[in-house]
Amino acid sequence: MSSANQTQNLQARFDSPGGPESLYLTDGVVPSLLDEQVLIEVAYAGVNGPDIAQRKGLYPPPRGASDVLGLEVSGRVVAIGKQVTQWQVGDRVCALVPGGGYSQLVATYASHCLPIPVGLTLAQAAALPETFFTVWGHLFIRGAIKAGETLLIHGGSGGIGSAAIALAKQFGVTVITTSGSADKCEYCRSLGADFAFNYHDDDLLSQILSASDGGVDVVLDMAAGDLINLNLKALAEEGRMVTIALQRGVTANVDVFRLMSKRITWTGATLRPQSVQAKAGIAQALLDKVWPLFTGNATSLTPHIFAEFNFDDVVEAHKLLESGEHRGKLVLKLPSMG
Repeated sequence: MSSANQTQNLQARFDSPGGPESLYLTDGVVPSLLDEQVLIEVAYAGVNGPDIAQRKGLYPPPRGASDVLGLEVSGRVVAIGKQVTQWQVGDRVCALVPGGGYSQLVATYASHCLPIPVGLTLAQAAALPETFFTVWGHLFIRGAIKAGETLLIHGGSGGIGSAAIALAKQFGVTVITTSGSADKCEYCRSLGADFAFNYHDDDLLSQILSASDGGVDVVLDMAAGDLINLNLKALAEEGRMVTIALQRGVTANVDVFRLMSKRITWTGATLRPQSVQAKAGIAQALLDKVWPLFTGNATSLTPHIFAEFNFDDVVEAHKLLESGEHRGKLVLKLPSMG
């Protein structure tokens, strides 16, 4: 199959912002390729928080990106652009995509593709790119986490949190997580977290400070809102906080003096709007530093697939993700194009 002879491309779309029921399947156009891009026949697509935000009208795609949901896929390369040399038609890859992952065919930059790690299925591989690119880019590059430091992750049982636990432990970091239930805390510990606390506990801060001997080095903040000041209190002097999501709100009444007195560095970012070159740099770092850890036995790095949905059950997948009743990742299985 090639883009030249394929005329249909089943996609999940929505016409206007709304709930999960606004999603429906329809045939779309086959994407055209830039010279630096590849066309992937999608086997599985990851389901992530940004998909929910875009469906609600809160996270519009960057200029030039597909308006179809989906930011990570696994599958087979079926066409390549004129300048692509690192991939051939038939190669199996997982990839970060600028949009359009909820499609049978998606175009993305060749430099944003990675080989399927040793020992992983296509379903597991589809759960890697968005989370691993996010964690490496924000925690290891922007947050400069290093061996021997202590990390606090809010929401450790979700897709990003799970990946952050696994990667941090691989690189010698002590991990403290918070989650909303005893079951989710136990799940975090099963992934390797050294400590897991219920964020509903009244003494959450004292638990974090006790576990970290007085303060953590880095906070990976996916909550913001009313947890910002707790994070500032939990951080040690010269600590760093990286905000990457806003689950508790977009504004906060910040204790700026505490930030000043502890000399805290507070930064934040989202992955999708970053440049092609920046994402290519993250992909290369993952290939060099993380992919060799997949030896067929790297169970701590293997993403936990909480649920796999057929493509025509995309509405149910979004309902589950939005409910927060999952632990780990959700993926969609795309129908084969033969």
